[in-house]
Amino acid sequence: MHYKNGREAKVGDKILVQPTYGAPYVAVLLGVTPGSTSCNGTAMPVDPFRVSSVTLGECTHLDDVRVSAGEDHGEEV
Repeated sequence: MHYKNGREAKVGDKILVQPTYGAPYVAVLLGVTPGSTSCNGTAMPVDPFRVSSVTLGECTHLDDVRVSAGEDHGEEV
């Protein structure tokens, strides 16, 4: 399973979810469903009262968000 930029998705990744509908949010990837093209991951948003299914093709690893924003200074998020 991979994010929209091709990076391999791994359980425990901190991600930016950019759903087709609704506002973007930060979450932790809890699980993946191989072989599915949509709703193929489960993520826990930083908001602890909300767990959601996500489409990994709509997500970006937070490290990659920081790099593209010019904020990468070598430390992990």
